[in-house]
Amino acid sequence: MKRLWWLMMAAALAGCTEKTGDYFPGYAEAEYVRLATPIAGTLAKLYVNRGDKVAQNAPAFVLEQESERAAREEAASRVQRAQAQLANLEKGRRPEEITAIKAQLSQAEASLQLSENTFSRRKQLVADKFISPASLDEARSTLERDQGRVKELRSQLHLAHLGARSDEIDAARQELKAAQAQLAQADWRLEQKTQRIPVAGEVADTLYREGEFVQAGSPVVSLLPPQNIKVRFFIPEPLLGTLRLGQDVSLQCDGCKAPIPAKISYVSSSPEYTAPLIYSKENRATLVFMIEARPAPAQAQLLHPGQPVEVHLSNAKATQ
Repeated sequence: MKRLWWLMMAAALAGCTEKTGDYFPGYAEAEYVRLATPIAGTLAKLYVNRGDKVAQNAPAFVLEQESERAAREEAASRVQRAQAQLANLEKGRRPEEITAIKAQLSQAEASLQLSENTFSRRKQLVADKFISPASLDEARSTLERDQGRVKELRSQLHLAHLGARSDEIDAARQELKAAQAQLAQADWRLEQKTQRIPVAGEVADTLYREGEFVQAGSPVVSLLPPQNIKVRFFIPEPLLGTLRLGQDVSLQCDGCKAPIPAKISYVSSSPEYTAPLIYSKENRATLVFMIEARPAPAQAQLLHPGQPVEVHLSNAKATQ
């Protein structure tokens, strides 16, 4: 279809250039912004209609979010659980547990004091030969047992004031990071179900109705910002060297009260139509190149995609 359009433009160009010299036929074209979501779902609410003028960041549409909300709540609960586990490992035991260990240590120290006194007395009695050496061995065994018990309880009390081992704490921290990453992913998926207008413009079309299922990546709203309207026209090869990017041109259209200023934004590097002849000085005018020009956004709103226009190159002169 575009090939046929270019052929028609070339034919019109042949007649137009002989009459006006610096006027060339063209047409307005649009670059649409299509709003989609990377996650599939049923269209729950559509806030815009075709033809609406919409502002930037205005709500566009919302897909159903029940599954994403549930996933987000689950991820938030996992983060809270991981935070609680890490806090529990970083701190010591509960005060009640520490109090119980202290009480056991006091009892063990009292027993140790008694066994030390008993050992000392029996040691003297054995030296004076009032009791047998076996009684001293029994007292020594009791003393060593009580010493070990006190040492054990003191170690338990020291550990009770400490947190968990460093590797256990590191593992808990990594678990918390993983839970937080899952929460961030759940938040992102939930946010993708609500789309807003990225740039002000006109709603060119809405492709779904409320209640319809939208596939992932399928556009729901087609938006046309005024700065995305441009004009395409075609010039013969002899004029190609006279054009430059940023050059001013003037646009005329049916119903336009005054010419619309625009600037050349693109010059094609390859011909759109090639005559089935060997290039020569006589026939190279049949070789045309596509040019794009963009008017200012305020004036671009006067044009409609597909509308025929005439482009005036005030500074262009054909080379001989």
